[in-house]
Amino acid sequence: MSAHTHTRPHPAPRGGADIRLPWWALALPTLAFVALLTLILNPADAHAAAGEPTITHLVERAQQLMAR
Repeated sequence: MSAHTHTRPHPAPRGGADIRLPWWALALPTLAFVALLTLILNPADAHAAAGEPTITHLVERAQQLMAR
């Protein structure tokens, strides 16, 4: 005896999906990115990075480039 296969009653629409994100789905990652970028650009607040001169030099160079 052969098994019957189930088919969809209606074909799936081929148009683009209409997906809406809540406002916080973009706001929270953006806020986290800005907070981390602020810590990187202000080496006085980033105490762990203050001990390595290479990282400090890189941060200073990034600040100079962004100031232009």
